[in-house]
Amino acid sequence: MTFGAQQTMDGRPPKRGRARRLIPLAVAVWAVLEIWLLMMVADAAGGLTVLALLAGGVLLGGFVIKRAGRRAWKRLTESLQPPKDGATQAPGTAGSTGGNGLTMLGGLLLMVPGLLSDAAGLLCLFPPTRALLRKGLQRGVDRRAAAFGPGPLGDAFQQARMHRPDGKVVQGEVIRDDEPPAPRQDGPRLPR
Repeated sequence: MTFGAQQTMDGRPPKRGRARRLIPLAVAVWAVLEIWLLMMVADAAGGLTVLALLAGGVLLGGFVIKRAGRRAWKRLTESLQPPKDGATQAPGTAGSTGGNGLTMLGGLLLMVPGLLSDAAGLLCLFPPTRALLRKGLQRGVDRRAAAFGPGPLGDAFQQARMHRPDGKVVQGEVIRDDEPPAPRQDGPRLPR
């Protein structure tokens, strides 16, 4: 077994996909822009201002993530409780307006040092821009789901996204009876 670079059958290294080539470049450009912007703000307003902005971003991001986590935990515990006075309630309708994914992403981006990441985090937090981002992400997910089509992966993806109008979930276990279990060969048999 070798631990060197992978090679194709003709001895050349395998081709990398477009995303695998562009993501490191995008991260490097992002980091350079963040550092340049921080230096510009430090020249204009001073180093203590930059330090205060970075510390404020970390504190605000931690607060946002903590609040979103508590909200998610509250929704989970409410969804696991039986409905009161016999009324049926769909999951996630207890006064909520959607998931916490973009809110947590916004908090995480606020915690990352830099002013561009703070701006991107704030875009994820404000309701109008969060709704636009959510719609765009939903369209992208739907487009990718349509690309899978029928098959095991496409079926699993569609099952994970099923919405029931009454909110009922039936928990169960799948048992396949294709073949009877083989007798064990590893130990002595007990008398019947």
